[in-house]
Amino acid sequence: MPFITVKVLEGKTPEQKRDLVQRMTAAVKESFGVDADKVFIFFEDLKPEDYGKQGELQSFKEEK
Repeated sequence: MPFITVKVLEGKTPEQKRDLVQRMTAAVKESFGVDADKVFIFFEDLKPEDYGKQGELQSFKEEK
């Protein structure tokens, strides 16, 4: 059973997540040869203050 975690910045719509789940499930089903009901996809919505890039918290970059 494949377990996939997708980490994205908060703000993605349920429709966007649904589309990604459908596409990823199809890809895993084809690549791994497993049934769709065996594919689990989890979303972790990140706030800008929860990650850094290029030596700076993203929340500080957005303020500039």
